[in-house]
Amino acid sequence: MPDIKQNYLKMLESVKKAAENCGRDPESVKLIAVSKTKPIEYARDAAEAGAADFGENRPQELVLKQAEMPEVRWHQIGTLQRNKVRHIVGKCALIHSVDSLALAREIDKRAKAAGVVQNVLIQVNVTGEETKSGIAPSELEGLLDEIKNMENVNPTGLMTISIAGSSPDENRAVFSELKKLADKFGLRELSMGMTHDYVEAIECGATMVRVGTAIFGARDYGTK
Repeated sequence: MPDIKQNYLKMLESVKKAAENCGRDPESVKLIAVSKTKPIEYARDAAEAGAADFGENRPQELVLKQAEMPEVRWHQIGTLQRNKVRHIVGKCALIHSVDSLALAREIDKRAKAAGVVQNVLIQVNVTGEETKSGIAPSELEGLLDEIKNMENVNPTGLMTISIAGSSPDENRAVFSELKKLADKFGLRELSMGMTHDYVEAIECGATMVRVGTAIFGARDYGTK
């Protein structure tokens, strides 16, 4: 088992240093500990080190862990199917992966039934990769216009994923594009950057970085 407490503290310090190095307030970047596929004990260790935000990509796993650790904030960071929305609305602080009008409408419906306003991010496929979820940058304005009419969905920002194996400069190009879009539409939150590219993301304005491997070790897809 990795030394999760030490790993989290090292990553937190690294995130703060990256922010300071580009003239930003270290407190302006939130570190999300991505605990997907890892047992709840791993999340508890990170929480004991000070982690308050955790990311999951499977709604069913988020629900189980949220019930065990309701005192922290849970983030749905993976692709979300409409038939899973009812399980997580009101149980997660933020849904990072809204990628269609149909999904936004389902979140609005379920949030209204639960009596909550659900904070969400719009996932934008900046790179244009066919294997990645997210809307095209050209579709963002239209989707935001539709969501503005929804009483129970609050779009607070944008999310994206860079291309695996890209150079730092290529990552910066992707993240800079997302920052331009956020500024254009007056959105404050930017969820971008993972273990391999969080420094470039912070340089380009990330307010949240999603780090799993550097804290919890390599993923184990067989772990529930």
